[in-house]
Amino acid sequence: MKIKELYSLLQGQEGINLELREDVDYSYVFAGDLMSDVLAKVNDSGSKMILLTGLANAQSLRTAEMLDISVVVLVRGKTFREEDLEVAKEANITCFTTDMLMFEACGVLYSNGLNGVPDDIN
Repeated sequence: MKIKELYSLLQGQEGINLELREDVDYSYVFAGDLMSDVLAKVNDSGSKMILLTGLANAQSLRTAEMLDISVVVLVRGKTFREEDLEVAKEANITCFTTDMLMFEACGVLYSNGLNGVPDDIN
């Protein structure tokens, strides 16, 4: 799934760095607010993965950066502070917000062909 389709399906708002990912075809989604869970579960495929989270601070962005996850979507209408957006810009991470609940966003993405973390990378 391309970033434009992802942004449209999730009714994205307040996006930054969207143009950086126009050619990437995303395959996986990880949804969670505990970055320790993200670090424990995502060992590979970060470049093809989208992180859905309600954690609207630099911790989620730094976690994404460590795992080469290039897209972070904030759910429940949350937004990053300006200083956190600077972290995203420096790390070339695409970010946007959706008003959807995490459960709803996962359902939309799953029903449109994205999968969770593949078992072979645990």
